Amino acid sequence: MSQVNLSDRALSIEPSLTLQISAKANQLSAEGVDICNLSAGEPDFDAPKEVIEATSKAIFDGFTKYGPAAGNLDLRKAIANKLQIQNDLNYEFENVMVTNGAKQAIYNLFQVLLNTGDEVIIPSPYWLSYPQMVRLAGGKPIFTNSSAEDGFKINIEDLKSKISSKTKFIIINSPNNPTGRVMSKEELLQIADLARENPNINILSDEIYELILKKEFKHYSLSSLANDLKNRIFIINGFAKGWAMTGWRIGYLVGPKDVIKASSALQSQSTSNVCSFVQKGALEALKINNEFFSMINSHYDQRRRILYEGLNNINGIYIEEPNGAFYAFPKLPNSSITSVDFCNKALQDYGLVVVPGKAFGADQCIRISCAASEIKIKDGLQRIEKAISEYY
Repeated sequence: MSQVNLSDRALSIEPSLTLQISAKANQLSAEGVDICNLSAGEPDFDAPKEVIEATSKAIFDGFTKYGPAAGNLDLRKAIANKLQIQNDLNYEFENVMVTNGAKQAIYNLFQVLLNTGDEVIIPSPYWLSYPQMVRLAGGKPIFTNSSAEDGFKINIEDLKSKISSKTKFIIINSPNNPTGRVMSKEELLQIADLARENPNINILSDEIYELILKKEFKHYSLSSLANDLKNRIFIINGFAKGWAMTGWRIGYLVGPKDVIKASSALQSQSTSNVCSFVQKGALEALKINNEFFSMINSHYDQRRRILYEGLNNINGIYIEEPNGAFYAFPKLPNSSITSVDFCNKALQDYGLVVVPGKAFGADQCIRISCAASEIKIKDGLQRIEKAISEYY
């Protein structure tokens, strides 16, 4: 039997560490092992009932046909209005396109703007899909360094040193996955100044966690602080995290009209429109008042506090307090064991599922999710403490 040769592109894709560990966890669970899973990258809440009802109604009303590749006009207008009211950004619907999750928005953007050899600066720690999507578009990921002891703050001098004539993008992600860090207004202004000094550089601002914030913290969209750079700042966002609509697969890309037009053309030749009735659910989501987010964030605040205080009390662990998203990213005691080995051993010995920091560019850390009940978080902390005590 002849063997099909995979493309160079396919061979360049790295297997997901998170999926490997999840598969092992599922196997052990099926065998009856007591598993504590703190790896989830999605809220454990249900989507708002208004969203579910609007989506269901759209189905029963027959709103199930093909739609525009860039998204339904009413939703694009509603997103533009949301940007105006919530983010102080003046965009028209032509600056917005609807995508199959925020991930596709990033993928589309790189596909239409990166050429072979273009460089994309990615501050570490980073969401694990950024480098892969850069490579799939022919680009080259360039990583900056940061330290847990400095709260994983972007080192501006290090960032400057990574800029070259080939630099096409800098990625920022706040609130951050995996660290839960929220960038300050001052840090964002520093990034804006760098972009002004380098007129060929664009900014990808991933704001998918903007609604999941500690009570006293505020999310700033970079475009609102640097209107003069508006045509070089691309906003990535979606409904998965803030509204607990992960399975809906609906996100959006915001940018100059010519880029949106090119991205829409690409989408028309790949996935075509986002699920039509899901867009009606997203439209309803944008109408939900702040009480819903206050309620959700009060739960996350309590969970983050439990997770942070518990980790802070474990001997040998270093942890900066997370203030957004629903993750903590503690540093393990030393480098005598890799994050992958730690996670594999903790799973095998203690039934604990957490994500290796290696996947995020920081091999001495692990990512722990607080998108879980308080009981489960406390259970996980006990297992982490036992694993740390045994392995170090």
